[in-house]
Amino acid sequence: MKKMNIALLCLAILPLFSFQPQKNPSIKVALILDTSNSMDGLIDQAKSQLWSVVNELSSARCDEKTPDLEIALYEYGNDRLSMREGYIRLVTPFTGDLDLISEKLFALRTDGGSEYCGQVIETSLKQLDWEDYPNDLKLIFIAGNEPFDQGNISYREVCKTARNKDITVNTIFCGNFNEGVQTHWKDGAYIGGGDYMNIDQDCQYVHIKSPYDIRLLKLNEELNSTYVGYGAKGSLYCIRQTEQDANAYSMNEGAALKRAEAKSSSVYNNSEWDLIDACAEESFDLESISEEDLPTEMKGMTNDEITAYISKKQKERQSIQKEIAELTMKREKFVAEKQGEENNNMLDKAIIQAVKKQAISKKFVFVN
Repeated sequence: MKKMNIALLCLAILPLFSFQPQKNPSIKVALILDTSNSMDGLIDQAKSQLWSVVNELSSARCDEKTPDLEIALYEYGNDRLSMREGYIRLVTPFTGDLDLISEKLFALRTDGGSEYCGQVIETSLKQLDWEDYPNDLKLIFIAGNEPFDQGNISYREVCKTARNKDITVNTIFCGNFNEGVQTHWKDGAYIGGGDYMNIDQDCQYVHIKSPYDIRLLKLNEELNSTYVGYGAKGSLYCIRQTEQDANAYSMNEGAALKRAEAKSSSVYNNSEWDLIDACAEESFDLESISEEDLPTEMKGMTNDEITAYISKKQKERQSIQKEIAELTMKREKFVAEKQGEENNNMLDKAIIQAVKKQAISKKFVFVN
């Protein structure tokens, strides 16, 4: 009887000790942007500096692993949004699809409205899949220039709730530092366990040309040719990739160069539509792809020919990415010698500074 009871007990507790594949650590960033009339400069900085932020975060390591990077995007304070929803819109939930984030940023348009900071933070806590993994770095960055205490939702209670959920609230005031303090932006960050920062939203990026720029932009074009779109999304997303190259370049050449650098890193992963990235995933089964889902140039290939084609494209990509990384290092050294003191009063610097500081508590390190 005693043996039977022990056996039953073992069966009961076995699920508690079942071994699950260890989840890769994540950096989750919810970017909440004020898109009211006066925020054109903020949105332009977000568009042009996305890839600068991605590059810094791609250098993060946790337990010698590169964490997954997921970004969510909200806009608030825009009259074109629903008054019933508090002039708030979830632009995209957490995603590792960085081209999608870029596409959505470039689609944002400013308009007048009411800015309810407490409500949009509360909405992000409820709507987004923050998950409950203690090693994940979970951050909110909210930027704007109106008083932080507007609306019927208490920012104090909301920021306290976020902190209790291990989600850090960072506030970025677009304007004078002391004005942001007086209008409760600093208080919101303090309660949310994050940093209060102010930026000059109208500050312009100054691009310093280097001898490596032309080659880097050419390599970026060559890199696109190594993408092999498959399935319903493949051809459309290849086009989208090129469109986001053009969007970055439309801001300034520096943004285009930063995007090329990001595309050479492991966080720029397009396994949902690119066969090369997909084949690098352990769970992906190439044989499960039907011929009709293959791109035109691969239709009619034998299995051996398909394998050889993918291997060839993979080697081409690795070679191009390596050269981009090498030239980027040379370019950064060249620029550092030419430029004076950097302007740190911009959106990307505020985000990067806060992330690096707060990542220490999760034992993240940055290799550059």
